[in-house]
Amino acid sequence: MKRTIRFGSRKSRLALIQTRLVMDAVTKAHPDISAELVTMDTSGDKDMRPFSDSTQAFGIKGLFTKELEGALRNGDIDVAVHSLKDMPSQQSEGLAIVALSHREDPRDVLVLPNGGLSQKTDTAAGCSSTRRRLQFRRLFPNISVEPVRGNVQTRLKKLDEGMFLSLILAAAGLKRLGLTDRISRYFTVDEMTPSPGQGIMACQGRAGEAYEYLDVVRDEKSELCAAAERSFSDALGGGCTSPVGAYAEVAGGRLELCGFYADEAAGIYRKGKLCGGAEDASAIGRKLAATLLEGSAKE
Repeated sequence: MKRTIRFGSRKSRLALIQTRLVMDAVTKAHPDISAELVTMDTSGDKDMRPFSDSTQAFGIKGLFTKELEGALRNGDIDVAVHSLKDMPSQQSEGLAIVALSHREDPRDVLVLPNGGLSQKTDTAAGCSSTRRRLQFRRLFPNISVEPVRGNVQTRLKKLDEGMFLSLILAAAGLKRLGLTDRISRYFTVDEMTPSPGQGIMACQGRAGEAYEYLDVVRDEKSELCAAAERSFSDALGGGCTSPVGAYAEVAGGRLELCGFYADEAAGIYRKGKLCGGAEDASAIGRKLAATLLEGSAKE
């Protein structure tokens, strides 16, 4: 008799694709497991106000995880599948990240309307992330940026209807949706440092329970990179009040972390890098955060 595992997901097309990737990997490796998909809307899916207006209760990150975490606690699902970048740097009580996937392309990208660059002069680039907006304006100081909400398809529709000059999106999402052809330019991680965990899928479960069946999903490099990136973010307040970007790479037992921190009100904009042994991933993140904060204090 097969064991049924219930996987929780947001209802967006991208979230469903990501959750099914996990489900398919589990059932292929474990024929004795039957995977059941449970979908739900999150606060971030229902509230289309700009992030600055809609995050008073539990922050930007919690907008996309709160309802799924509630379902985990209530026993309505066994595993919640998130984009790691949407998760708060501190885990909710009683819950834990139990597996991190292989990382898809972590970079941010520029997307132009179908047919090429718009000839309109009164439109702006579409982006709701302060992290992206500040870095984009350093690259293109003459282009204004306006907030845009909605799933990827909704944003692309607004772009193609002429509401925006361009969009700044994550490469990982476009690639998983089969929309790589919409990418006009890839930003390097130095030009636009990604959100911590961008491109990594996170499986969240109840603390203390066994999740060996998710071993097929786990990726050691992603775990090390996430540890560095999320400790960097956590040391800077989790990116809830100030924009934070972080990207780590592991090679030959060494980890290099690129970090971005800004305080728009104070006019602070800083980037830095730090290398060390991969086994010290979390410590590297905290040390780089301290270095950027110290530099900010001197300005």
